[in-house]
Amino acid sequence: MTVDCGKRQKIAILGLLVALVMSLPATVGHAAEKLRFAVGPFQPTPGDTRKAYDPFFKYLAEQLGSDYELVVTNDWAGISTALANGQADIAWMGPWGYVLANNEGGAQAVATVKYDGQPTYHAIIVARPQLEIKTFPEDAKGLSISFADVGSTSGWLIPSYWFKSQHIDPRTYFKYRDGASHPANEMAVSSGQVDLATDYDRNLNSMIERGLIKREDVKIVWTSEPLPNDPMVVRKDLDQSIVAKLKTVLGSISEQQAKTIMPPHYTGWVPATAAPYQLIRDAGVAVGKLKVTN
Repeated sequence: MTVDCGKRQKIAILGLLVALVMSLPATVGHAAEKLRFAVGPFQPTPGDTRKAYDPFFKYLAEQLGSDYELVVTNDWAGISTALANGQADIAWMGPWGYVLANNEGGAQAVATVKYDGQPTYHAIIVARPQLEIKTFPEDAKGLSISFADVGSTSGWLIPSYWFKSQHIDPRTYFKYRDGASHPANEMAVSSGQVDLATDYDRNLNSMIERGLIKREDVKIVWTSEPLPNDPMVVRKDLDQSIVAKLKTVLGSISEQQAKTIMPPHYTGWVPATAAPYQLIRDAGVAVGKLKVTN
């Protein structure tokens, strides 16, 4: 009997210990929940993007005192959906993706990245250099054109918005296709697979610097007005203490430090405000991809 009682006592004690452990706060044992970072398809392949951007997100996680995982999306619309649905906590994304995520799920921009010291960039359309295009788009009518996916600011939204302002439907004015990444668009033009393609100036310059294409392989036939650079965006219900610390960390990255943890030419962050992104929102409404409910 004594042995049986001892066993029962041990089982009872073990059960009590398990109950105590289960009742402990979730934060005991680790500094913070694992943060789910996401980044858009900035490089030719997901592997290239991860290699280029992971050092930055690793630094961010260290400063926030958290473990992390990094998801690299295959298209710009995907990153917007992930953030809006709560599948990502913090995302480095394009302006149009941010506006979509804000409209659909209340995501908020906390900072705007600087590139060569500037918080703006330009959408462009490039063409095969052999083409005689003196007046655009008139001299390009009927040519083949490749747009990026519908979640891209410079590769889809802004060109679509501009063509609409010119009373032109690119789907009928050109031999139209869409859905490509920005690097793929440049490659398609430089190799002669397509006559025209959308892109943004930062990507074109980066691909030339890395030797992926030659400057003489493409020519720019259209340039947009200045657009706000990529924002760092948080999901709507992310812990506000994390958001506040994130803003502090991003704001403290100097130009010199940016050279060691960010891809080339990125020089830090500035606080994000709503005003610069209003242009993107207006364009989304104009092309019928955004419905403003308030």
